[in-house]
Amino acid sequence: MKIALLTDLHANREALEAVLQHAASAGVERYAVLGDLVGYGADPAWVVDAIRRLAAAGAIVVQGNHDEAVVRGPRPTMRAEARDAVAWTRSRLSAEQLQFLAALQLTHTEADALFVHANAWSPARWDYVDDRASAVRSLRATTARRTFCGHVHEPMLYHLSARGKAGDFRPQPDVVIPLPPHRKWLVIPGSVGQPRDNLPAACYAIYETAQPAVTYHRVPYDHLTAAAKVRAAGLPAILAQWLADGG
Repeated sequence: MKIALLTDLHANREALEAVLQHAASAGVERYAVLGDLVGYGADPAWVVDAIRRLAAAGAIVVQGNHDEAVVRGPRPTMRAEARDAVAWTRSRLSAEQLQFLAALQLTHTEADALFVHANAWSPARWDYVDDRASAVRSLRATTARRTFCGHVHEPMLYHLSARGKAGDFRPQPDVVIPLPPHRKWLVIPGSVGQPRDNLPAACYAIYETAQPAVTYHRVPYDHLTAAAKVRAAGLPAILAQWLADGG
């Protein structure tokens, strides 16, 4: 089975539409959405409804920190522009949409794979997996052979051998990477709606379960329209700039 790994959608309709079209053309049979459906972008209601439809069709969906913030209020450590976007987003969502976000679980485990937004050692704290040491900490915190997480907006891949030897590399788009079971793997697909590696194209990955492998993809989309909508909504200007520049 081909599972599309989507994360950090951040209310970006244009990016999500492009990624869903790309995934469908690639023969994806199921979706895993690794959190942060909302925040930053101008189309939270549309994005939440799109993911609700995927969930009804069997998609895995977990909660991200921006989803939590919209439902429960931002934590003190959240940046000012993110807090502004949280308040704006909450005012644009219906009670039903907020209930969907509130009901999302922090983790989902199946078939020797863990799906989580931030990390495996303490999902509710929202700590980042942003280097080899934190990746090893996450991999050692779970028995799953493959961990899929978001939160970090740049594509990365980490691995850990049975002897404790760790490695990492930045994957290239459209290259199939086998995930053999003698290592534990941590896959970060990168952000659909807010890429942060100076490339505006949306990020996602496809996980193949039969002979485990992952392929990372970059999908160009109308990022200038997405940025213009952020400005028109009165959201912080830096959020539009990030879309225009790719972070």
